[in-house]
Amino acid sequence: MNKLIKIVSVLAVLTGFSMTPLMADSSDFAGAYIGIQAQAVGVELDGKHTSAGDDTGEVTTGVAGRVAAIAGAEVGYAIPVSDTMLIDIGVNYYAGEAKITTSNTDTTATADVTFKMNDLMTAYIAPTFAVSDTASIYVKVGVMEADTKTTGDVTQPSDLSGTLIGIGSRSLLGNGMFLRTEAGMIEFDNISVTGKGAGGTGKTVATTSTVSADPLVAYGSISIGYKF
Repeated sequence: MNKLIKIVSVLAVLTGFSMTPLMADSSDFAGAYIGIQAQAVGVELDGKHTSAGDDTGEVTTGVAGRVAAIAGAEVGYAIPVSDTMLIDIGVNYYAGEAKITTSNTDTTATADVTFKMNDLMTAYIAPTFAVSDTASIYVKVGVMEADTKTTGDVTQPSDLSGTLIGIGSRSLLGNGMFLRTEAGMIEFDNISVTGKGAGGTGKTVATTSTVSADPLVAYGSISIGYKF
């Protein structure tokens, strides 16, 4: 519900812009486009560790985070629906990797575990409003998926899937070139891993131990592209 309220609120603000009598023409932004993108990503894992080593079990909660820079590409098509509004549909692919490592200085305790997410792909729809002949603003809603990998004595989690909400601007530079800036967040579904109990001293995670987390990604990006 909170996501829906945020989306509706932003759309209401942008609709107000679209009703302002500016010299804008949605056809200036219409058509197919491609772009390359640089993105700063902050990954937060709000996690929980459950151990069934006694009758009642032991639960430990915590938050881990990491900031990473990744590069990507985008392709899309903007469809004009009024003099100042377009519907932008596209996909993004990011080639970088974000990694979080947990370590334990007690060599007789559980093993270090590394969690990686890479090959992020997003499919999105972005209601866009032209505010001048060279500038537009938009809100983006999409679905993102990412491959996951763990190292350490734990099972492999399923791939990530989440919901993206972003807001940004697109400026035409002339000769078909454009500059896009964007910020937003991605909330992924819960992931969970369980210890294998297969390592040696200092490398074992007990099979009674389960670690689950709710990954949250905040990002800011800048891209340059070409509109056909």
